[in-house]
Amino acid sequence: MQADLSPVIAATAQWLTRAYPAPGGALASALCEVQARQAVTVAAWLRYPTPMDAALLGMAGPGGSGRLDWVTGADGAGVGDPETEAWRTWVDEVVASWAACLLTDPGLAARAVASLARGGPSAVAPGGFRRLVAPDDRDHRAAALLRHPDLVAPVADLHRAQLLDRLDPRQPLAA
Repeated sequence: MQADLSPVIAATAQWLTRAYPAPGGALASALCEVQARQAVTVAAWLRYPTPMDAALLGMAGPGGSGRLDWVTGADGAGVGDPETEAWRTWVDEVVASWAACLLTDPGLAARAVASLARGGPSAVAPGGFRRLVAPDDRDHRAAALLRHPDLVAPVADLHRAQLLDRLDPRQPLAA
């Protein structure tokens, strides 16, 4: 898909895994990161579906992690560290919110991946997102915090309505 989205995908996935770290060792961290990256990739491709969208994002920038840090209580973390602040500028709040929605709702994740699979010549193969749409027990344990609906609700709720509208604008939003 969009190579131009790679900085946003990498930074937003990193933000999610730092905000909701994996309990356990290196394997759990790796599995958590894979799930976050798959969710962020799907969310980014939905948010920026055309090369023009990606180009505009590259020109305007994604906005950074400031509001997400504030919502999760991590505001002020990394202040004064230029390396930390640099990658945080590439975090996209809407993409993070949509990814959180996908991680906490397998049905919604399946709809999102199916939506991308119907996307025409640049469509994706749904099997490439197995850890997102069909996580096994080990995946669930590794991303216990990242997939916990109550814990990620402050982030997921920021832009959930836009995601639902993007996936099927004809369906009324659930109250």
